[in-house]
Amino acid sequence: MIAGIDHFVLTVRSVEATCDFYRRVLGMRRLDQPNRPTALLFGSQKINLHEVGRTFEPKARTPTPGSGDFCLVSAVPLAEIQAGLAADGVAIEVGPVERIGARGPMMSVYFRDPDDNLVEVSEYLK
Repeated sequence: MIAGIDHFVLTVRSVEATCDFYRRVLGMRRLDQPNRPTALLFGSQKINLHEVGRTFEPKARTPTPGSGDFCLVSAVPLAEIQAGLAADGVAIEVGPVERIGARGPMMSVYFRDPDDNLVEVSEYLK
């Protein structure tokens, strides 16, 4: 019944810091529209950002910065992601390690964003 994910929401302390991080580290694009949450665009999906104290309705019952834990699929070899993380001074917490994703085996690295959300970036193994 479900075909995919369109977007998810992160509650953040600073929209500016979050947008800068995801643009610089993962190449996402920022989208600002009147009366809408700021969004980070990538592929055919997006992350909507709700800043603490400036959330949009409806929202999670207890929106909290740093409670996100999600996996993104890389459009480039994982080695390029690792090199970009190193160049930006972003510490890899775990990886590369083999995991099983929705489509099968993949290699993943884990790191934290400015709110300490756990971000996993993966490359599917051929």
